[in-house]
Amino acid sequence: MVTGSPAEEPPSRGKRADAQRNRQAVLTAAAEVFVSSGVDAPIRQIAARAGVGMATIYRHFPTRADLVTAVYRHQIEACAEAGPTLLAAADSPFDALCRWIDLFVDFLVTKHGLADALQSDSDRFAALHTYFLDRLLPVCAHLLDAAAESGEISPGTQPYELLRGIGNLCVGRENDPRYDPRRLIALLLQGLQGPRPT
Repeated sequence: MVTGSPAEEPPSRGKRADAQRNRQAVLTAAAEVFVSSGVDAPIRQIAARAGVGMATIYRHFPTRADLVTAVYRHQIEACAEAGPTLLAAADSPFDALCRWIDLFVDFLVTKHGLADALQSDSDRFAALHTYFLDRLLPVCAHLLDAAAESGEISPGTQPYELLRGIGNLCVGRENDPRYDPRRLIALLLQGLQGPRPT
């Protein structure tokens, strides 16, 4: 009998597909658990939510730092990929920009603790910060350019300044239930449109 025949390949591909599905389920579950219980939540809680065994989590993510890093990167990637999709589907480039900023704010206000958990590993944290900027700044720039070209906003807004400003508005939200950064961010986005005609 010849090994490695085509008939033997589908199970291998199936196993890889199962492993990928398990990995995605773990990342999604971990992100949800980190929001509700923090990054120090028990691994068994993440496994239960993902519907996998703890051994599956450790097989994909040998340490908690590995898991936290993967969740962070996964969320950055989802935010980055949403930009072109929103631009293609929205009524206008400015509407796409506003909806993307809303996703970005969701990311910022729900990831609290993720970055803090990595502070002790400065190299890892620096790499994530670089990845964050490398993936999100071009998306923001593209949305800003599209809105400027359509005449909906004034040109010249720098994506780094906008994202950093929004980030600063989100600081401290979890410690003050009276503070909703989204109201101020909405005013900021209105300001991009310039003065309204009287």
